Amino acid sequence: MPVTNPLERVNGEIKRRTEVVGIFPNEDAIVRLVGAILLEQNDEWAVQRARYMTLETIAGMSDDPAVSLPAMEP
Repeated sequence: MPVTNPLERVNGEIKRRTEVVGIFPNEDAIVRLVGAILLEQNDEWAVQRARYMTLETIAGMSDDPAVSLPAMEP
């Protein structure tokens, strides 16, 4: 069953990948694997946010001309 909660999804991915490895030679190997999973997830979240919440789309939500985004001004 797909998970919609992002934290549960990350925990499930960590569990899945640790089961694939089976036995870790030392604690550092576990830390490296979990760190790599978290970095990968961070990159995916950054791309998703950029796709849906760009400055242009946020600025377009406001009808008030007094509301502006400094990053968009020339």
